[in-house]
Amino acid sequence: MTVLDDLAEVEAIVASARAAQLRFEANGSQARYDRAAQAAAWAIMEPSRNTHLAELAVQTTGLGNVPDKITKNHRKTLGLMRDISTAKTYGIISDNAETGITEIARPIGVIGAVVPSTNPAATPANNIINALKCGNAIVLSPSPKGVPACEVLIGYIHAEFDKIGEDRDLVQMVQGKGSKEKTQRLLEISDLIVVTGSQNNVKRAYTSGTPALAVGAGNVTVIVDETCNLDAAAEKITASKTFDNATSCSSENSMVVVEAIYDDFMIALARAGGARVTDEAAIIAKLWPDGHLNRSVIAQDADKMLQALGMENDVPQNTKFLAVETKGIGPDHPLSGEKLSRVAALYRARDFDDALKVTKEIMAYQGAGHSVGLYSNNPDRALQVGMKIPTCRVIVNQAHTFATGGSFTNGMPFSLSMGCGSWGGNSIDDNVHWKHFMQTTKIIREIPPREPKVEDIFSDYWKAAGQ
Repeated sequence: MTVLDDLAEVEAIVASARAAQLRFEANGSQARYDRAAQAAAWAIMEPSRNTHLAELAVQTTGLGNVPDKITKNHRKTLGLMRDISTAKTYGIISDNAETGITEIARPIGVIGAVVPSTNPAATPANNIINALKCGNAIVLSPSPKGVPACEVLIGYIHAEFDKIGEDRDLVQMVQGKGSKEKTQRLLEISDLIVVTGSQNNVKRAYTSGTPALAVGAGNVTVIVDETCNLDAAAEKITASKTFDNATSCSSENSMVVVEAIYDDFMIALARAGGARVTDEAAIIAKLWPDGHLNRSVIAQDADKMLQALGMENDVPQNTKFLAVETKGIGPDHPLSGEKLSRVAALYRARDFDDALKVTKEIMAYQGAGHSVGLYSNNPDRALQVGMKIPTCRVIVNQAHTFATGGSFTNGMPFSLSMGCGSWGGNSIDDNVHWKHFMQTTKIIREIPPREPKVEDIFSDYWKAAGQ
């Protein structure tokens, strides 16, 4: 096929999705939207399907591991369904007599979703469920390696749709192995774009002319201070860092540990499976052999990672990840950036103020706006992080990967896509969730006047500055 044929194919898919969405909306109801979302959720959560999708994802992308992907597919979807179970996304959603404003929920139309190879089932399922819940159609553009998992997922959704008589054209994908040209056309002709993955895709989304929900780069830094429970911190960091072989953007990439407990924390970390490495140069040489991340290390099991780095005989047998001591930050010090592997940079800070300084420098290089972890029993320190660090989330005493994108033990919305605010070059600072897939029409009625007197507004100012 020629490029023109490819573009025509994308246009035809979007046209059929738009026709289906108009029918979905014209004959819509909260019950119908909810049922369609439930169908999509069960398509990925049904245990045998979940297992097959997890196995297929690892087989075709070479990233992550099957047990953790099964957990991710289940947990992220179940949490999302909890979040949206009582959400009003059809008809009148608020009616305020005091303001005279009635809000009516309205779909956006056709959602174009660019999804990464790191989560080729969980991320598209999340986007699909949110889109359907709010009365939209959705067209996916998966990464080339993520195509097989997306195809199977959509097949499962269509099978569930057939059970309830729902329109298959509401959920589709760009066919074939994908191309920049086809993805670009989808970006241009959708009504809203949701982009998770490379920052190149994010930039293309923002310049496409279509409203976009895009997310910033991950490069999570976690601070460990002298007041925390060291064993709990070490265990949670290890569990989070190693989950799905560090494919998540919420995986810890740097640890900043205060001097007072540095040695004790290293002991706790070793017990949990984190091995300290002092030869930074040797790791860098193997992790970036040609200036690019070594594919034999990216998102691999611990044994494969250690073998690729030549470390299998230099660390304890129970090693789950490497903590590499370093001081450098910035483009000339790649350990300070995102590593997509069971490797974390390890920084020693003089005290908590110095830890803030180091963390701020790391985020200025990469990951600004995303999130910071903090292990501390001093409640004031979370506020200090929130006031001084350019971040949208401060995750306190929690395994970062499990907490940032929503958890059953915190109040964040379940999501696989984290907005990073202006710090990360994004238009949103929240987890991408159902509210972003809906717009509203407002009916505005006249109310009694509420005009203040000028002195009511400026009296305090006049006292301070004069008239």
